Amino acid sequence: MIACYSNNYAGSQLMDHLEFNIERLGECQIPSPVKRANFIPEYSGVAFNSDISRVMEYVDAGKTPPAFEQAGPRETIFHDPAWSKAAILTAGGLCPGLNDVIKGLTRTLKLHYKVPVVYGIRYGYRGLIPDFNLKPMLLDEENVDDLHEHGGTKLGSSRGRQDEERMVDTLVRMNINILFCIGGDGTLRCAHDIVKVIKKRKLSISVVCIPKTIDNDIGFIDKSFGFETAVYATNSVITAAHNEAKGAFNGIGLIKVMGRDSGFIAAFATLANTHVNYCLIPEEEFALEGSGSLLDGLKARLKEKDHAVIIVAEGAGQEFFEESLHKTDASGNKLHEDIGLLLRDNIHDYFKRENVEINLKYFDPSYMIRSLQANGTDAVFCLMLAQNAVHAAMSGCSDIVVGHWHDHFTLVPIPLATKKRKKIAPNSPLWNSVKAVTSF
Repeated sequence: MIACYSNNYAGSQLMDHLEFNIERLGECQIPSPVKRANFIPEYSGVAFNSDISRVMEYVDAGKTPPAFEQAGPRETIFHDPAWSKAAILTAGGLCPGLNDVIKGLTRTLKLHYKVPVVYGIRYGYRGLIPDFNLKPMLLDEENVDDLHEHGGTKLGSSRGRQDEERMVDTLVRMNINILFCIGGDGTLRCAHDIVKVIKKRKLSISVVCIPKTIDNDIGFIDKSFGFETAVYATNSVITAAHNEAKGAFNGIGLIKVMGRDSGFIAAFATLANTHVNYCLIPEEEFALEGSGSLLDGLKARLKEKDHAVIIVAEGAGQEFFEESLHKTDASGNKLHEDIGLLLRDNIHDYFKRENVEINLKYFDPSYMIRSLQANGTDAVFCLMLAQNAVHAAMSGCSDIVVGHWHDHFTLVPIPLATKKRKKIAPNSPLWNSVKAVTSF
């Protein structure tokens, strides 16, 4: 998967204000039980910048270029596996690959590190609050064996924050010393708040996150699991929209896909199936009517080609709404107005005024896509994320998310990953490619 997006921190100035260092609970003194492993040297790094001119700016300034710590197994570890208890939770919306990650974590803990107890915490952070009466489940090699064959999450999920002090109370009461949190930026922020309480109490509990966002919008990570499956899943929808559009005079297929603040799914789907004629994303504003507008361009295309396919990310075009919702979901994400329905209605109204016959079909496959089973390469990525998360946790890392950068798995401090959302840059090769194959 190509990583083409805006680097919010690129430019001529050095990035000394960004913290790439990883927190550890203490010195690693226990020999790792992992066999047949290529152990990663301590503090092995993956350079943040791939542009040699940016690297040379640091060299010329007598500074070390910024780098992520490379993920992977260490020769010595911090937590004693025989005395460890791990817990796994999933939070936020569904995403292809959740069950693959749960399986990967469980099998790596049980088979490679021989951790005796692995708990599945039910319904996200709620499962750590006794008031909800959600009994944790025991996970082992047998009951996760076929998880990869199913979409959704075996553990259940939920949105919203819970009391960090009480969640840490639960971890202490259950003697859990390793917590894995699978989720997006809201989940990561909550995990960071749990770490603050752990540090305040001077506890030796590792908190490690696996990035889950179907929108692929977590910062300082070039891709997250589920995104690739989502892009593949749009293919059949785009083909259906194209067939519907070509099957009727002046046919229009309009597709809304996920992408609250970042249009990666829409952009990659457009490149993967070039039946798309118009790609609309949150990062780039567009006009509905007037010179160079969507509707005027659509009218001209129909006059020439008799059909058109439009794909729009859910967060695009919010400027067209007179009053925004000014509301957030339980995770703190801003709720958007429905751009798909607005476009549908405006297209109908425009062509009615123009006295032009159209036949429009509207597709919204969002929830069908996010609940799918992960495809093959995405499932591989899920497993490798899970393995590296376990290696990091056993070596005493905490307050981190496992990332991916320049074809390496990395360890990213949670505050860094949640600093800014990743977005498509208007001048990026990705967006230039999209513009090259579309009409708008």
